[in-house]
Amino acid sequence: MTATSLLTPQDCAVLIVDAQAGLAFATGSADRQTVRGNLVALAQTAKAFDVPVIVSTSATKVYSGPLMPPLRAVLADVVPVERRNMNLWEDEAARTAVVATGRRTLIVAGLLTEACVSFPVLSALADGFAVRVVTDACGGLTPDSHAAAIQRMVQAGAVPTSWLQLLLELQRDWTRHETYEAARGIVVEHGGGYGIGLDYARDMIHP
Repeated sequence: MTATSLLTPQDCAVLIVDAQAGLAFATGSADRQTVRGNLVALAQTAKAFDVPVIVSTSATKVYSGPLMPPLRAVLADVVPVERRNMNLWEDEAARTAVVATGRRTLIVAGLLTEACVSFPVLSALADGFAVRVVTDACGGLTPDSHAAAIQRMVQAGAVPTSWLQLLLELQRDWTRHETYEAARGIVVEHGGGYGIGLDYARDMIHP
């Protein structure tokens, strides 16, 4: 898998790191509700295309709280892997859960960009994984520190993307009926003007 390769659902696994309210409170790089909505859209996309999802959390009892409720609702069948290390890749249980998917391309998002997102991305790249970072589903302390962390990951070989680009990359053809309704629904819910346009098109185009 190269930076120019288009993904298929069979290529990849999604890794969501520390999408917890205690860390969202610290997010200052973008609107918190927007980041949370984009994480939900990413999780919904993974479910729609049957892409494995690994969730990891940290300090749930002492600072960060549990996985945020909208994500728990989407990922009700996913048990988060709790860890102590900032770097998920240095936690045996979390790293094992990723490797056990058998996927060599990781789609990574979460909080905070500067550490708990960037550290496992850099480690996974060093171990030969291909990594795409969903930059609009990550939150950092400040816009500058978020951007610096993204730049460091990109310089190391990660490919930046957005949740919407990922969804469209996996769908690729709106005549793929098995995923059409789910993909369309995610775009309508989270895709802003594009989603409004899809609703409008459905109202205007009659069989």
